[in-house]
Amino acid sequence: MRTFLAEMIGTFTMVLVGTGAIVLDNAYPGYIGNLGIAISFGAIVTAMIYAFGKSSGAHINPAVSIAFSITHLFDKKKLLNYIPAQIIGALSASLLLRLLFPADETLGSSLPAGSWQESFILEFFLTFGLMLVILWVSQHKKWSHLIAISAGTVVGLEAYFAGPTCGASMNPARSIGPAIVSGHTEHLWAYIVSTILGAVLATILWLFFQQKRVNF
Repeated sequence: MRTFLAEMIGTFTMVLVGTGAIVLDNAYPGYIGNLGIAISFGAIVTAMIYAFGKSSGAHINPAVSIAFSITHLFDKKKLLNYIPAQIIGALSASLLLRLLFPADETLGSSLPAGSWQESFILEFFLTFGLMLVILWVSQHKKWSHLIAISAGTVVGLEAYFAGPTCGASMNPARSIGPAIVSGHTEHLWAYIVSTILGAVLATILWLFFQQKRVNF
């Protein structure tokens, strides 16, 4: 229950603040801007890792949880606890934003600015890079205390770089919540598949460098 609540509250807060920044920017054009949205995502991820890192690891991301499950660091059985908590948290945040901003059509949904193929490729590599940083920093004895700042910085930089093009989700839960509540599910599958593939392949690469086997 402790890990379930940690993941649910962490994901709820991340989606509320991150996609909430997008909603506010739509409601008040120029109020936040792309830089402000990127900072919002990066800062809230950093804060949630500091807040819930010791309780659940603060994955707040199904792709990260699935990727960790193919290592020796995380029991696959815990996915049945983590993923529902993350999705419930994301859906709850989007429902609250719908209540607060009923006129907003997308609620910060992850939607391609161009083709879905372009967004698929971008999301794959964005999540790939994020997962590599998470693994290398969190599992390094000298750097592990920097994981919150490192992960938050990567999220913020990648959101600033690719947000206008693909949304820079890097997180299935972050995409699922707004998509389902707003009804914009037309490209949801691409954001789920690309982010999970990116995280899993990054983990396989990390295991290769660590000379450890993949735990399928």
